[in-house]
Amino acid sequence: MTKKYDIAVIPGDGTGPEVVAEAVKTLEAVSDKCGMDFNFKEYGLGGDLYLKEGTLLTDEVIEELKDFDAIFLGAIGHPDVKPGILEREVLLKLRFELDLYINLRPVVLYPGVGTPLKDKGPEDIDFVVIRENSEGVYAGGGGFLKKGTPDEVAIQESVNTRKGVERCIRYAFEYCQRRNQKKLLTLCAKTNVLIYESDLWYRVLHEVKKDYPDIDINYQHVDALCMWMIKNPEQFDVIVTNNMFGDIITDLGAMIQGGMGIAAGGNINPDVTAMFEPIGGSAPKYTGLNKINPIAAICAAQMMVDYLGENEAAGMLLSAIKQVLKEDLKGLDAGKMGYGTKEVGDLVVSYI
Repeated sequence: MTKKYDIAVIPGDGTGPEVVAEAVKTLEAVSDKCGMDFNFKEYGLGGDLYLKEGTLLTDEVIEELKDFDAIFLGAIGHPDVKPGILEREVLLKLRFELDLYINLRPVVLYPGVGTPLKDKGPEDIDFVVIRENSEGVYAGGGGFLKKGTPDEVAIQESVNTRKGVERCIRYAFEYCQRRNQKKLLTLCAKTNVLIYESDLWYRVLHEVKKDYPDIDINYQHVDALCMWMIKNPEQFDVIVTNNMFGDIITDLGAMIQGGMGIAAGGNINPDVTAMFEPIGGSAPKYTGLNKINPIAAICAAQMMVDYLGENEAAGMLLSAIKQVLKEDLKGLDAGKMGYGTKEVGDLVVSYI
């Protein structure tokens, strides 16, 4: 019996539609092999729609998105729209209104991909960062006092609730169990300076640990963790952290796994839906040139299939990605792959 999945597609801005098209191409190929049927519905959210109609993300669209099995996002960011508008009113609103409280970021170095870390290889770089995705400093708390004067004060508050912290940490424990590798969960915080916020995270980690006796726990300050990600990335299995620290260390993770051209992530609420995306931006200067690397978007598609529980399809897609990276691409940067955007998508399909 064919399994059917309703997928909302937001191609986004710049090169977003180009990489999304290649990801959809690979999803259609793997669905033909594995007895699945994807029903894609496209939403034109982003800079072009905002400039044309003044429309961002409406409440009606939010309600529609809740009914999809998953959401696939290209990239949001337009050079003619003031920074902060699209990021706040589309990206952050999607996360907050759908309560996508987990940001899931695998950091994996695949064979054939270079890393800037000396003497490190695929056996050394294979861990996952789980970032709290709906609270912290990105919750929007704060304001100005005496704005525009010499006495101006800017306040940005970090909001951390017991509920938000516990559900993130519990998800991290459960993910660490399913991953079944080192079975080591590392908390990244800053207990020596950010006392109240970090104390909450630290206490909840140890309290929830009682429900997962097979998982070992570890703690590292965020600055030390950045150092060890460079020096000894092989020590990590699953890292759990707050919104801001997660935003920072996942970009560092992207660089040590080969760059933004391969980094993908998921925004997840296990009880509602999930949204998957390449980590890189919209790269508007490459729009329409068939030069942008679609591998990160295809990796996001692979994560989505895995999230939907289609293990065979996820494995098939991952194998095809690895083959293209190892056998075909000369590099990951735009214009340096040895192939165009569409041709890279075709290569993945050929291995499927």
